[in-house]
Amino acid sequence: MKTKLMFVMLLVFFTTIASYAQITKVEIMATGLTCSMCSNAINKQLKTLPEVERVSTDLNTNTFTVHLKKENQITPLILKQKVEKAGFFVGSMIVTLTLNHSKWENSVAITPEGSTYVFLDQKTNPGKEEVAVKVMDKGFITPKEYKKTAKALSKYPTYAAGDAKTFHVKMM
Repeated sequence: MKTKLMFVMLLVFFTTIASYAQITKVEIMATGLTCSMCSNAINKQLKTLPEVERVSTDLNTNTFTVHLKKENQITPLILKQKVEKAGFFVGSMIVTLTLNHSKWENSVAITPEGSTYVFLDQKTNPGKEEVAVKVMDKGFITPKEYKKTAKALSKYPTYAAGDAKTFHVKMM
């Protein structure tokens, strides 16, 4: 009986402190590209993911817009690893999240696969069902930008923990 009560209490606690989110689109600006063949390598890697519906590329800005299927289980880390597998780096990653519940406390959103998004300096509900956020963790922004923001990020306990499933994001 105590176990069931504890489980219900934990369930209620976690549903009140977090909003659930689903990734619908990701814009990845890659660095290190020199030609269209480089772009093609990244494009092929991204398309190997079963969650990817389509990928469009802007060669002028080296940006890959990845449209994802509904109910996907993808994380920014998986996309980053695909870009790196092609031999390049992520200079910027903007993730479009659909917030499925209106509960919003402690600036946290959790995806069905267990990834956590910590919204930096965002204390209230953004007031939208769909939000675009920029991932600010190391490896998701340029080294120069990371150097500028690392000190500010260090004030978040989740950042110091270094969990691969926790992403620190800034509203766009």
